[in-house]
Amino acid sequence: MTGSSVTSSTRMQRIASEETSQRPPPRPLRARLSSLALSGHGILMYAFLYVPIVILVVFSFNDSRFLSSWDGFTLRWYSELMEDDQTILALWNSLFVAVVSTLISTVIGTLAAMAMERYRFRGRMAMDALLYLPIIIPDIAMAIMLLAFFNLSGIGFTPWRLELFGLRLAVPYSVIIGHVSFNISFVAVIVRARLADMDRRVEEAAQDLYANAWQTFWRVTLPMMMPGIVAGALLAFTLSLDDFVITFFTSGAGFNTLPVRVFGLVKKGVTPKINAISVLMLLGSLVLVAVMRLFQKDSDRAVIDIEL
Repeated sequence: MTGSSVTSSTRMQRIASEETSQRPPPRPLRARLSSLALSGHGILMYAFLYVPIVILVVFSFNDSRFLSSWDGFTLRWYSELMEDDQTILALWNSLFVAVVSTLISTVIGTLAAMAMERYRFRGRMAMDALLYLPIIIPDIAMAIMLLAFFNLSGIGFTPWRLELFGLRLAVPYSVIIGHVSFNISFVAVIVRARLADMDRRVEEAAQDLYANAWQTFWRVTLPMMMPGIVAGALLAFTLSLDDFVITFFTSGAGFNTLPVRVFGLVKKGVTPKINAISVLMLLGSLVLVAVMRLFQKDSDRAVIDIEL
């Protein structure tokens, strides 16, 4: 009995010593304070970014016309928004300009990215600098330059007249050209980054299997590029939908996009109706992000299948 008890006690002491040796040493006070400060900083940053959005959403349902007090829950601002013909027309103008400029800038930006990443030619450095120029210069400077260009070239503010879903739109060509001019750079940068990360050996393997240049591009290169193309197109669509400065300078009189319309409403006072417009635009942005994530997952699966 005595020997077995001594053996069991020795075994317990050995297990306790092993657990003690495996246990990490206590962190010093300075490290714990740094961790708490970093966590608190992160919480404050998230609060700074998202608390105003929460307030915006909540007060879009406020029954009071003023944002200083809460008078109850209502949906009347959304119903008034749906009955506002000028705001609906401005929304359709924004969507039309965003879709057309996104399609044009995505095609041109993708081709520019392929040229800059895959080929070496004279003037490549100058073209690279020009490609980054719309990203780094201020919007107000670009808007003034576009305004001067349209006046000197004679393009002016000639409208593109069409009927869409029963609405008669008159969209100036100058607005579409202005949006394409700054969207091309963003699309080209994103697609070029995607091309730089692609494995060229996959394309070489397709050529070794007797695929011609068009088959290689259509079946291998384009599916691998697609996540970058979609990301660039969604960014271009968002920037175009949200643009105010360039649209304000290049639209001429009588044409409003949604940001320009909101600016005109804000000059008369901020009401929950403006909050309702912002909430709908926020929901649209969330839908675009969700679509991009779903498309990116499908594209990543297709790329994995190609590489396998």
